[in-house]
Amino acid sequence: MQNGGCSLDSKVCTPCKGGVPPLAPEQIIPLKQQLPDGWQIIEDKKLEKSFKFKNFREALVFVNKVGDLAENQGHHPDIFLAWGLVRLTIWTHKIGGLHENDFIFAAKADKLYV
Repeated sequence: MQNGGCSLDSKVCTPCKGGVPPLAPEQIIPLKQQLPDGWQIIEDKKLEKSFKFKNFREALVFVNKVGDLAENQGHHPDIFLAWGLVRLTIWTHKIGGLHENDFIFAAKADKLYV
């Protein structure tokens, strides 16, 4: 899938109404290659990455930024918060797999990590 020369983090998630098939493995690979290091593909259905922080407060600040992004993009990841650790798991629930929106959200979330 081409992104038209536009980086993923500059795109906007578009609402997925369901009824479209999830991305096939051969469509996932080029999109994953556009993401920063650390993102993992889980069973060709989910994106996941762990982010490390010095303490709970910094991790919580990141979670709140991701929450604001999720509301802004209309795309909501699973967020796991622990002391010094945040794990994001992203997929499009309506199609039970990955969509380009998931990669867009992952790229945007990664930019929030300082």
